Amino acid sequence: MSGPAGERAAHALVADLERTLGDPAAGSGPFSFAEIVAHEENDSLPPGAVELLRSWGFSGYLVPEEFGGRLRNLEDLFLLTRTLARRNLTLAVMFGSALLGVNSVWLWGNDEQRARVAGALLDGELACFAVSEPDHGSDLGTNETMAESDGDDFLLTGEKWPVGNATRGRFVTVYAAIDGSRSSLLLLDKEQMEKGSWTNHPFVKTVGLRGHDLSGITFDRTRVPAGALLGRAGAGLVGILQVLQITRTAIGALSIGTMDSVLRIALRHARERVLYGREIYQLPVIRRHLVHSHVDLLIAECTALPVARSLSIVPSRLSLWSSVVKYLVPTLGEEVVQEAARVLGARSYLREGVASGAFQKLQRDHAIASIFEGTTHVNLHSIAAQLPAVARVADRPAVGGEGVLRQLFDWSEDAPQWHPSGRALRLTNASEDEITRGWGPAADEARRIAERELAGPEGAALVKVLSELSRRRTDFYTRIAAEAPDAASTHGQDQATEHSVHHAAASCLYTWLYSFERERAEPGGSGWLVLALQRLLRRLDHTTELEESCLPWLEELMLSSLEGPRHFSLQTVRSAAGPAPA
Repeated sequence: MSGPAGERAAHALVADLERTLGDPAAGSGPFSFAEIVAHEENDSLPPGAVELLRSWGFSGYLVPEEFGGRLRNLEDLFLLTRTLARRNLTLAVMFGSALLGVNSVWLWGNDEQRARVAGALLDGELACFAVSEPDHGSDLGTNETMAESDGDDFLLTGEKWPVGNATRGRFVTVYAAIDGSRSSLLLLDKEQMEKGSWTNHPFVKTVGLRGHDLSGITFDRTRVPAGALLGRAGAGLVGILQVLQITRTAIGALSIGTMDSVLRIALRHARERVLYGREIYQLPVIRRHLVHSHVDLLIAECTALPVARSLSIVPSRLSLWSSVVKYLVPTLGEEVVQEAARVLGARSYLREGVASGAFQKLQRDHAIASIFEGTTHVNLHSIAAQLPAVARVADRPAVGGEGVLRQLFDWSEDAPQWHPSGRALRLTNASEDEITRGWGPAADEARRIAERELAGPEGAALVKVLSELSRRRTDFYTRIAAEAPDAASTHGQDQATEHSVHHAAASCLYTWLYSFERERAEPGGSGWLVLALQRLLRRLDHTTELEESCLPWLEELMLSSLEGPRHFSLQTVRSAAGPAPA
């Protein structure tokens, strides 16, 4: 760490990518909004965009360090993806689809498979994850693609659609039943597949992500060597569920990048647009839309980043935590997009004008975030199914929980290196959930800090919101422990939604406790937490109002971050709230 901002290697990496890609709102080039939107009209990518990313080394962050790449941990890739997504989600999804396609190789592949795929990706090749089928979608138990044993090989027959990178990708990880029963994952290399035994489908016409390769692939007794098997035969379904835990977490970066851009576009418009003799930013309702969106972005970051770090620290928790991120963060993203549209008014409907029409592209592109890697309903079902076990021990802090929480939420250090291992991931958390189980002691500590260090309305507001959330949390988990609701029911989905709010509130609280120790008594250093907790409480009680005394500082920070490379993020909040040098 260097300086009050707590600069880390990950932040320096992001800053370098920011400089390379440039300001999307100014000038020209493959990552300017003007170029991006112009080429999207023709369902294409800006010339030179992919090449610029590859020359910078973005492909290296798809390959773990121990296999020769640059991917040290998921946090680094998350932050880089956020930077890319705030310009062009289409390209972010292209690389994300490649990551999904190769994670099975990192987790279960043998040395030869890992070396071949790593070398090709570092040379710029892509991969895809061929799981979905036209008639079955996410119903993985009805997979019809078959691999029939034929001597030392398999003959693969079936159709996969829709699949990201199915045409452009060299490597295809396929979900298929071996000899009719053992659902497995197979790694295919198009360069080794017999021509004529497989065909790619045309690109699908989509609302957003225009220019992305969303297509399909059909196999007709395609000969596949037995060495293509990834991991154990029959473990394919389990493998898919585990791989998705990683990419569900990473999708949060797409939403946060989108939130940053639409907030920036709307805020700039509000400062430039004059109605009734003054800039529309001065209208209270416009300011409310923008400031509330800024707070929601901070909540999303607090929720997603620790889960990205958990892949290197406690990967067995991802089954529950990744579903919380995949549900809540895209939901917040959708709401921020809607708030920005209200600020833009009629201009939100135009494919030109404000920011070269980039808002419309961002709105269309972000719509996919809550759909792929499991829809909102799929992720809420996953959460609801695990809630009874979590609720039964909700008031018992996990053994060693404080140490885990500090590693997850103390962002002064980079996350540890990720050592891929399929055995480290689990299908359920059982009852292990340090994030929600640690709320009680953390809330008590926060109250002591508020009474000792925080003067005036800020401290009183923090104590009040902590007390109300604590009361609701106790009632909530007590009810679940007694009821054990059906995860597939609408009631179960509603409970999963509320659990996600409590998870996010705890994440905001731990971030403040572990990453704002030096800043929390400074102006703004605790106000953001009060606002974040009040915004979350408002999701449970619509009468909740934000503490007015905390708004001016955060509003001023938002305005000062409008121009320049700084993200709307907690890193920016922390830098601004830091104590003055001695």
